[in-house]
Amino acid sequence: MAEFEQRLLMLIDDEPAQCRLISALAAREGWRTLVVRDSETAIATLGTRQGMQLAAIILDQWVPGDDACALIAELKARRPALPILMLTTSSSPLLAVEAMRAGAADYLIKPVAPERLMQALRAATTREAPRDELAPLTEKMSGALDFDAMIGAAPTFRAALAVAAKAARGHAPVLIEGESGTGKEMLVRAMHAASPRSRAPFRIVNIGSVPVNSIESVLFGHEKGAFPGAFDRQIGALQHCDTGTLILDEIDRLPEPVQLRLAEAIARSDVRPIGARHSFRIDLRLIAASNLPHRDLVAGGHFLPELYEALAQTTVALPPLRERTGDIPALARHFLARIGEQPGLRPLGITDSALSLLSAYDWPGNVRQLQAVLFRAAVFCDGDALTGEDFPQLSNLLGTGLQLAVSNPVHDTPGVLLYTPDGNLRPLEEIEADVIRLAIGHYRGHMTEVARRLGIGRSTLYRKLSDLGIDSAA
Repeated sequence: MAEFEQRLLMLIDDEPAQCRLISALAAREGWRTLVVRDSETAIATLGTRQGMQLAAIILDQWVPGDDACALIAELKARRPALPILMLTTSSSPLLAVEAMRAGAADYLIKPVAPERLMQALRAATTREAPRDELAPLTEKMSGALDFDAMIGAAPTFRAALAVAAKAARGHAPVLIEGESGTGKEMLVRAMHAASPRSRAPFRIVNIGSVPVNSIESVLFGHEKGAFPGAFDRQIGALQHCDTGTLILDEIDRLPEPVQLRLAEAIARSDVRPIGARHSFRIDLRLIAASNLPHRDLVAGGHFLPELYEALAQTTVALPPLRERTGDIPALARHFLARIGEQPGLRPLGITDSALSLLSAYDWPGNVRQLQAVLFRAAVFCDGDALTGEDFPQLSNLLGTGLQLAVSNPVHDTPGVLLYTPDGNLRPLEEIEADVIRLAIGHYRGHMTEVARRLGIGRSTLYRKLSDLGIDSAA
């Protein structure tokens, strides 16, 4: 533990308030922060005794201004192994590309959530993981807002989308469960876009990013003078989203007293701000999301059964990517198409060897991690298609077992296999199912286009999906 607490972070920033915030957040993870105000001091610090102890650097883009990428390149040239994270208010993919090419390990958009910052620091300095390739980068591209954008033909995934699509048309609370990176936020936005409340207020509150002593006020609001520091009246998220949709992410981190208040508010359809003398009627759709299975949390006494019963009227469970590796080729092509639309990048193909490599990994960060890896590979690719050589650290991580996977492809590798490992033809039904799955992935779930390209009617396609056990929410 002593070694962990000795990690030193250099923060290149000239905003005192932001310096205090980042230093405090980093201290939670055992970091000691050295603040420098300009690029010249930062470069000079690298050669000092303190500079030799640095474990990471956070750079605010506005300190060097337009020269931020030049400063990153200079710092990396002097200390190649030192991870650098860039803070910026810009969401421009072009800036992200330039920063990564200069040597940045991650790109954080302000105001950065506390958990996002700590996650980036952990990922950048974890020695067990390939630091430069598998870091969970911020998503650089805006996501589509419909169910067709949810790529995948795995039965468990399509079944989850079918439940979500049906629930989207109703008004009852929904609980979405799935590991980090499985696409919960994208699914929530798709549900909102397909709901009768799509034009009404919409807000996402990440419970884990709100201080524990503030979460009740954030949700329920407070009156002026309700507690020390309440200088103004604040409308809470529940009341703000009246007639609309409120998303509560990481609901499992909600303190127990607030869980009880929320369960009562859902049951009565009203909200009473802190310090208020009366309640306000509300009509809103509540969607909760969590990385953890709540049935287990309730059984273990870590989540109130009253709130679980109120939220879990409909439960959607998104499977992890390792349980639907057959979707990886379609996801990879989809992400590369979107990446190629970003400024500073171009459309790229991907070879079978690269797809086999991606399919062999178990993706603990799920779909978000896959997108981050493809984004980084695309930034540095000089050819017209990504190959296995564009993922060197992934190859090193998989080791010798990869060669077996590439030389003996399994059912969930790209393309349609005609033969079984013993040399016999596969059953026609299995081949047909693979062709349909491949078409769904290739045309990004647009079922009308899938049917047209396969030369069959849409009703015939859905009948085949049912006969072959391929569920679809499209």
